[in-house]
Amino acid sequence: MKRYNFIFLVLIFLVHNTNILAQKNVIKKIVLDAGHGGKDPGALGTGRYSKTEKDIALDVTLKLGKYLNAEFPEINIIYTRKKDTFPTLKDRTNLANESNADLFISIHCDSFTKSSAKGTSSHVMGLRYTQENLRVAQKENSVIYLEDNYEENYDGFDPYSPESIIAFSLSQTTFLDQSILIAQKIQEQFRDRVKRTDRGVKQTPLWVTRATNMPSVLVELGFISNPSEEDFLNSEIGQSYMASAIFRAIKSYKNELETSNYNLAIDNSEKNNKNDSSKLYTKKETTQKDVIFKVQIKTSLKIKMIEPVMNYNVDVFKENNLFKYTIGSVSNIEEAREIQKIAVSNGYKDAFIVAFINKNKISISDAINYKK
Repeated sequence: MKRYNFIFLVLIFLVHNTNILAQKNVIKKIVLDAGHGGKDPGALGTGRYSKTEKDIALDVTLKLGKYLNAEFPEINIIYTRKKDTFPTLKDRTNLANESNADLFISIHCDSFTKSSAKGTSSHVMGLRYTQENLRVAQKENSVIYLEDNYEENYDGFDPYSPESIIAFSLSQTTFLDQSILIAQKIQEQFRDRVKRTDRGVKQTPLWVTRATNMPSVLVELGFISNPSEEDFLNSEIGQSYMASAIFRAIKSYKNELETSNYNLAIDNSEKNNKNDSSKLYTKKETTQKDVIFKVQIKTSLKIKMIEPVMNYNVDVFKENNLFKYTIGSVSNIEEAREIQKIAVSNGYKDAFIVAFINKNKISISDAINYKK
């Protein structure tokens, strides 16, 4: 009788916890995008090698895919290209969206007119007014000119027009925080394990990260206009190290994300906090009914204590199972930009402005329109 009672209890446990166990593997599909290809060579390098950006990007992408397949056979690894072909930017993003992927990684090499430029960077969707971000955006977006009917396919988007880039950038922030998380992990691996110069995580208006409906990162492996970095990225060991670094970053991101989701399910947090994504967890409740601008400085999967930034206390709210930390609370976006500068000068290089109305998070474009 005891045996049957035990079996019955096991069955009850399985029935009630199927949804918890199912949440364990939240990353089921990853799209790997080797930049450029076919008639688009990408950056040409110094001319000392026959390989250009498109070849190095493909070599590293295929190595990364092998590492992921070996470690996570349950994950479906999807490639935008596995040979020297030329998928359009829309082909790449459509493949990711139609596959319902959970992560999109686009791999590239950088280049500059000065051979002394060096280092790795990871780019997520966003708008930060720097010449460096604009340079990368123009370089990676300009590939559309190689496509047939590009004006029709991209609705008049001009990669060389700042106005076009601004309008383009304001429309996508949904997965920004998750994208920043994985991008930070990639840069940490490049810096700490491969000992590459870290140029940081940058918010850059890129088509492939804007048009994908999932966390997305464009990775620049280094400058092939720099002879030393070109040598490294053309070597078997260099490509293996870079692929391994991205693999380790994805593994860490996956483990943290899935552990967090699993614990949230066990704790019934969906029931307890009834957390619609707009619920604020701040030190001060506010009755302000106008648009409020804040500066987001950090995102984490687990709650952390963050020291004040200058004279600004740090508030935290929860959205999509992520804790998000902000400073400031102003009604004018120009004031918010000043606070953003303070955050950046205090080490929060990726700080960006967020907006709320009646405690509900809204897009910056909606906030600006509301103010008019």
